Amino acid sequence: MSELVAVVTGSNSGIGRSAAVDLAVKGWKVYGTMRSLDKGEKLAAMAAEAGVEVTPVVCDVTDTESVNRAMAEVLEAEGRIDVLVNNAGIGGNGVAEETPIERYAEVMDVNLHGIVRCVQAVAPSMRERGSGCIVNVSSIAGKIAAIAQSPYVASKWAVEGMSEGLAQELAPFGIRVVIIEPGIVRTAIMAKNTDMPSSQDAYGMAYRRLFNFYAKGLENPGVPSDVADVIHESVTTDNYKLRWTCGWGGPELSSNRKNFSDEEWVAMGAIEDDAEYEARFSELFGLDISS
Repeated sequence: MSELVAVVTGSNSGIGRSAAVDLAVKGWKVYGTMRSLDKGEKLAAMAAEAGVEVTPVVCDVTDTESVNRAMAEVLEAEGRIDVLVNNAGIGGNGVAEETPIERYAEVMDVNLHGIVRCVQAVAPSMRERGSGCIVNVSSIAGKIAAIAQSPYVASKWAVEGMSEGLAQELAPFGIRVVIIEPGIVRTAIMAKNTDMPSSQDAYGMAYRRLFNFYAKGLENPGVPSDVADVIHESVTTDNYKLRWTCGWGGPELSSNRKNFSDEEWVAMGAIEDDAEYEARFSELFGLDISS
């Protein structure tokens, strides 16, 4: 067989860029998508430094025609796509009461609909060939309803449900579906994700705890290359797993959430004293988030 072919969306920065270069270093033919080619300078530089090439492709995951055109371009050039890494995504802070519906729609269009568009463009060729792997980059916020991130959480929970169903739908055709659930990883999205759409003081505590949590994680965050390693392992291992986690807090939040009740989780949100809240969080999850 010729070299394996991978498409990584959102490859111009962060996890996507690292995953694209990592797969290329490991011998894959890699196409990295981005909304415009002028966003690919850092990807090209990182690939050149590693002594490999990642072919850039224009693809806006919010535009069905753009997605179809990009995937068709790869299929025409290579005849196959062995792995699709759906990495393109955006953040979205906000409590439900104050976040405009338009913001939910924007986040959902990228984080969920963007994945679905790419799946619909690639799955037919994988199904006909009887093999392939689709990697959907979710977040630990797809398992834990992170406070004051309602649009982002809603989109990632949707990704989790869609992906789990997709895994069952594609299993009869020999296609593997993988969900990646990073915790806190130092990427460009962190610097961009500082919005606090609050028009009143009622939710000051919620936003404070959101930003304190991320500040703590960023003291010793995961790095994109860690996620890239997990992505590669998830698509090459003989021991298939649907869900993979990594990054600061990822394993702890994922594994420990199942050990206490929904009511205990909700009750923690009612604690008014920050120190008491942090202590309870540490007790439940085994993570120090003290400010």
